[in-house]
Amino acid sequence: MEFRPCIDIHNGKVKQIVGSSLKEPDNHPTSQTQAVCQGQPGAVVENFVAKQDAAYFARLYKRSGIRGGHVILLNPPGSDYYQETKAQALAALAAYPGGLQVGGGITPENAFQFLEAGASHVIVTSYVFQNGKIHYGNLDQLVQAVGKKRLVLDLSCRRREGRYYIVTDRWQKFTEEEVTTGLLDRLSGYADEFLIHAVDVEGKARGIETGLVRLLGEWGRIPVTYAGGIGSFADLKALQMYGKNKLNVTIGSALDLFGGPMPYQEVIQELERNAHP
Repeated sequence: MEFRPCIDIHNGKVKQIVGSSLKEPDNHPTSQTQAVCQGQPGAVVENFVAKQDAAYFARLYKRSGIRGGHVILLNPPGSDYYQETKAQALAALAAYPGGLQVGGGITPENAFQFLEAGASHVIVTSYVFQNGKIHYGNLDQLVQAVGKKRLVLDLSCRRREGRYYIVTDRWQKFTEEEVTTGLLDRLSGYADEFLIHAVDVEGKARGIETGLVRLLGEWGRIPVTYAGGIGSFADLKALQMYGKNKLNVTIGSALDLFGGPMPYQEVIQELERNAHP
């Protein structure tokens, strides 16, 4: 189990938010940023807004020798603040060439720009879905554009009727695709890694989605990074146990870098001890 850091960028700033709160305003021509500033219903729930820029965190992870973290652009292309968010992402990639992955609005047309800017992989979710199902034609286009070895599929999911379904469009739309070992088998032929947020607990630091972690730990054929709900070292140990020490881990709001109680250096040391008992 390796630590995979995150740099989530929203409205041009590094933030930790409650993922399920990230919605586009209904029938409103302006960005959600205005709703946040005016305290309107539906505003993003922010756990932490960093004073430092994205490049600062990239340099920190580089000094620690931690690879495979993800930079996520939370503003969709064409929206207000997208350009500011993109500029922050590019600065992070430049600060740690080859050490970070990038996701958020990735398509075959723009993927190479981010790889050329220093990303080791591009992370994709919404582009490969159409009408709630996997669009294998789009998936083939992505593989042709960047190659399997540089593609990460984001299979972030939410629970419905006791099962986990992939969600898209900033985690707001359910697809018909259930996360099963069969689905993971099929999609592993297209990707180098999977990134999976347990969206219902993401950003809440109240414990992991044990059922999902069990499923992923039983599978474990290519690298999988799990994110969601870790708020303590006890949660970290639970992830290790239920995931059979096969899953990599992202910790967001609970990390002291983002105002949480878990010291960054102690997390690294704990995972190193687990790797070399």
